[in-house]
Amino acid sequence: MRPTAVPSSFEVAFWFLDRAMEDHEYLQPQKLHRLLYLAQAYFGVLQHGAKLMPATFVAADEGPVEPTLFRAFARGRPMIDLTPIDEVPSHILDSVWRQFGAHSVDYLNKLIRRHPPYADALAAAPNTEISYEGMVEFYGTQGLTRKQSAVVAQDAPSASKVLRPKVMRNHSGKPVSATRWMPKRVD
Repeated sequence: MRPTAVPSSFEVAFWFLDRAMEDHEYLQPQKLHRLLYLAQAYFGVLQHGAKLMPATFVAADEGPVEPTLFRAFARGRPMIDLTPIDEVPSHILDSVWRQFGAHSVDYLNKLIRRHPPYADALAAAPNTEISYEGMVEFYGTQGLTRKQSAVVAQDAPSASKVLRPKVMRNHSGKPVSATRWMPKRVD
């Protein structure tokens, strides 16, 4: 089993809370849990099955919840020492925030309720653990044609649409989009 990208889910939760504060938004607890769930899923897809954080999501009636964070934040923002998040996880978190952060809690709840990893866990019983492998498989198959995928796309954007290109600056300070150069394959 590979190590997680961040040592605890608190780093990711505080990252989203701080980002919402920077954007002058109040991040509702339910929305925080939906963003954490989506971040874990898309990170797993983009990093070939690696986990973003050591978190377990359960299927509550209203949507996926990380029970440890739910209890820790029950009385407000806890006082915890955090470690900085590396560049790759931070870039993916930023991409998830840009894709889903502007949406309401109701929109995110309706969106995720239709997704098989959550729906299957909730159908088994409330508070059933949502399979991480199921999350990665479902969100990883989005963007494929229906012939290629056994799962029909259900409003979940593909990982390539969620991940934003990295913005770098040229010699004069002007922002430019940069993609990794790969040599052409010669057969």
